[in-house]
Amino acid sequence: MKTDILIVGAGPAGLAAAASASSCGARVDVIDDNFHSGGQIWRGGAGNHKDPRASALWQSLSECKNVRFHFQTRVLHARSADSSSFTHQLLTESAGTSSTFESTQLILATGARELLLPFPGWTLPGVTGAGGLQALSKNGFPVQGKRIVVAGSGPLLLAVATSLIERGAIVTHILEQASLPKLGRFALSLCATPSKIWQGLQLRKGLSNTSYCSNSYVLAARSEGQAHGHLNSVQVSINGTTQVLECDYLACGFGLLPNSELAASLGCELDLSQGFAKVSVDQWQASSIAQVYCAGESTGVGGVDLALAEGAIAGFAAGGNQERARSYFNQRQRWLHFSRRLASGFALRAELRQLADADTLVCRCEDVSYGKLQAHDNWRSAKLHTRCGMGACQGRICGAASQFLFNWSKDAGRLPFAPSRIDSLCKLGALPDSSAPVTKN
Repeated sequence: MKTDILIVGAGPAGLAAAASASSCGARVDVIDDNFHSGGQIWRGGAGNHKDPRASALWQSLSECKNVRFHFQTRVLHARSADSSSFTHQLLTESAGTSSTFESTQLILATGARELLLPFPGWTLPGVTGAGGLQALSKNGFPVQGKRIVVAGSGPLLLAVATSLIERGAIVTHILEQASLPKLGRFALSLCATPSKIWQGLQLRKGLSNTSYCSNSYVLAARSEGQAHGHLNSVQVSINGTTQVLECDYLACGFGLLPNSELAASLGCELDLSQGFAKVSVDQWQASSIAQVYCAGESTGVGGVDLALAEGAIAGFAAGGNQERARSYFNQRQRWLHFSRRLASGFALRAELRQLADADTLVCRCEDVSYGKLQAHDNWRSAKLHTRCGMGACQGRICGAASQFLFNWSKDAGRLPFAPSRIDSLCKLGALPDSSAPVTKN
C-alpha cells in the first residue's frame, strides 16, 4: 500500500499530524494497533472523548477523503528509505493478514508507556500498573466497591484515582513518592499554565474522601491468608513511617517512558540525557533520518497539549508547509517548559532502587530475579546469561526497570517488534536491505 505520508499512532499527536498533513493535500494513512483512535490519552475513541479538541479533530478527519485509518494494525518490522528509492517500508499485521506500507514521509507518534518498578509482591494478582487499571476499568473490568491504593508518581495518579472513583471504586490512598517541597514548587510553576491549575482542581474535587500522601511509596504487596494468592494489603512508607494498608487492588506506576523502539530501529538518533531514551528532533520535528518525523511522547513526555503542537508541526513540515508549521512554535515552546517542570517535580527518589529483594522478579516474561541480575554489570551481559528482556515484551518492562535500578543502557530490541505469524515474517525477505539509512546531513 503506497501513500505520501504514513503516520504510526492515532493518539493526539498522530491525529494532529494527520489533520495538518491532509490540509496540505497529501495522501495520508494512519495505522494504530488499538481498536479506536485516541491512544492512551483519549482512550476509547477521540470522537467520544469529553475533551472538545478530541471530538473536533476526529470530526474534521472523518470528513477528509485523503485520510485513511487502519486500526488493529501493528508494526512488525520497519526499514527506512534508501538512497535510491527514498521510500520507507513498514511490515504490519492485522487480523492475521500481513501488509506492507510504503511512503515517502513517515511520522512516528508512538506515544509512551508506564514505568513499572519491582518491589516484593509486585507480581501478585491484584497489583497492576496505574494506567493499566484505569484502562481495564474503562473497558468494563469491575472495580465497584473495591478498595484501591493508587501509588507511584506524577499527575497521572490523580487522573487514575478519579477515573476509578467514577466507576464506583473506593480509592483509600494516593501515595506520591515526590516530597512535599518538590510538589509545592511544581504547583507554583503551574501559574505559567493556568489551564493545568484548573485541571488539577477539577481532579481534586472528586478526591475529597481519599488520602493524598506525599513523600510516600509502596514497600511490599502481601496476600496473607488468600487461597489464590490475591493481594489483600500493602506495606507502605508514609513520610518515613511504615504502615500496612488493607486493599483489594494496588495500581502503581512511576510515570511514563517514551516509546522510542520503532524510531531506534530505523536508525534515528536518541537523546539519553534524561535517563530514558527519547527521539532527538529538530525544530520541524524531523529526526536524524531523512523524511522521518517524530511527535508526541516519543520525543519526551509532556502531555496532550505538547503532543498536539508537535503533531501539527510534524504534519505541516512533512506536507511541505513550513510557514504553518512555524505558527505552532510558540505553543510548543510553552508546553516544553511545562514538560521540564514536570520532569523535575516528579524525579524519582533513590530509595526506589532499594525496594526489590534478591527473589523479586524483575523480568516477568523469563522469571529473572533481582538477585540474578546483580551478578552482571550491563544489560547485554544480563540478557545473554539470564534471558532477561528476551520474552514476549522484548524488554519493554524489565529493560526500563533495569535502566533505573542499575543505570544500564538498554539496546533498541530486536525485530520483529511483536509476536507474529510465520508467513508474515517470510515477507521480510521481499523488503530491500536498509543497512545504511539516509541521514539528513
